[in-house]
Amino acid sequence: MPGLAEASASADVRAYGASGNGQTKDTRAIQAAIDSAAASGRAVHFPRGNYLSGTLHLRDRTTLQIDAGARLIASPDDDDFDRAETHGYDTFADEETSDQRFALLQGREVKQLRIVGSGSIDGNRWKREGPKPIALRGCRGIEIRDLTIANAGNYGVSLVGCEHVDIEGVTILNGYADGIDPDSCRDVRIARCHIDTRDDALCLKASLALGARGATERVRVFGCHLATRHNAIKLGTESSGDFRDIVIRDCTIVGKRHPSPWKGDLTSGIALMSVDGGVLERVTVQNIRMASVRTPIFVRLARRGRGQRVPTAGALRHVSIKDVQVGAALGASSITGIPGAPIGPITLQNLTVEVRGGGTRHASLQVPEKETRYPDGTMFADLPAYGLYCRHATGLVIEDANLGIDQPDARPAVVLDDVSGVHVRRLHAVAPIEGGPMLWLHAVRDAELRDLHPRAGSTVARISGPTTAGIRLDGHEGPDAVVLDRDLSPTALQRSIGTSRQD
Repeated sequence: MPGLAEASASADVRAYGASGNGQTKDTRAIQAAIDSAAASGRAVHFPRGNYLSGTLHLRDRTTLQIDAGARLIASPDDDDFDRAETHGYDTFADEETSDQRFALLQGREVKQLRIVGSGSIDGNRWKREGPKPIALRGCRGIEIRDLTIANAGNYGVSLVGCEHVDIEGVTILNGYADGIDPDSCRDVRIARCHIDTRDDALCLKASLALGARGATERVRVFGCHLATRHNAIKLGTESSGDFRDIVIRDCTIVGKRHPSPWKGDLTSGIALMSVDGGVLERVTVQNIRMASVRTPIFVRLARRGRGQRVPTAGALRHVSIKDVQVGAALGASSITGIPGAPIGPITLQNLTVEVRGGGTRHASLQVPEKETRYPDGTMFADLPAYGLYCRHATGLVIEDANLGIDQPDARPAVVLDDVSGVHVRRLHAVAPIEGGPMLWLHAVRDAELRDLHPRAGSTVARISGPTTAGIRLDGHEGPDAVVLDRDLSPTALQRSIGTSRQD
């Protein structure tokens, strides 16, 4: 039947007047194809060619099929795109986060949207400016598959308030801003993507872009390769809303050096943050391989307070990070809350971290709190540990960890300060120079230390702080296992440690 055959055929953008020559602006022709295809249930087909365009408005039940050899190219003229939206409320965020109108492919409240094919979308920008290649707000049932997005001067794939999102096999190259950003989204799957960008590769947010607190939840990420100068896997910093039930696994990360020395090396491999009052909970990160990052693991609870009348910390709890291998890290990992708002419980299992550099300065616990500062992996500068620094936490498990450094260093491998409910089991680490401790516990309550192995044979642990109590060291005998500072309570230590010597 001719009618059925015609309805099932795709809408070729050339049939609607698109030239595909890369010089003529094809915006009107492509939009006509989109509108016609949405009304008839057909796909919009981009055959081989270069299609220059301004903003395109996506419709319900839209499929864009971009063939191999086809490029949808953003116009170099910003006036060809919808202007950034003006909200009737304060989003407390920058325009990149809050705006979903200044974009090449724009979808608002769209249902059943597919953008597929082995062709490409070219942002056609050579610095951080211009429209987003894909920006979707309040959409449901999204599939983005097998595309390449190149030269994006803004977020590559920006999602705000979307549900049931499936992104697979997407390649982002030469990005100048974030790669993929789900913000206040639910039921998101991101699989086997390759992201190479200057800013955050994969950044989950919970901002106030919708004018109210929302949650990012039920997110699954796996099989991705991420290369960046900043954060590879990031939750926050926009954290007015909550993050929950998130699994990220089987990914590789490569940190890239910044060409401007004044910006330093800002890269974090895994960055999990709640700083605007939201709750981050039930997050699992597993089987991650990374190299050349500044900070392998950065976990932060604080009270920057964006959108809050009184800056108040939310909560960060029930986080599991396991099966992580790190080569050539430039600095230490950190897990930090703030006074009165401890972070945790958190579990670190099966970690292997090799740190480059080394330092001869002795460790100092005088690390500023910086409770309201924008969080990043370099915010504390030099930390008192070369491997892991943890402060203001409760319910910390470190199990099967191997920490090493390629040059002598005066700092312990691990420093725990104001931490309670600690279990450290099977820790192998290069001991610091001058026979110092592998592990330093200060103001720690209720800790079990078992099977600790300083590779150079020096002191296992240093224990200090008048509030320290309930420390149990199993599997280590002899007078040199632990060094006790003089500020400890002798009574408390007699109850908790059997073999020790006074410093």
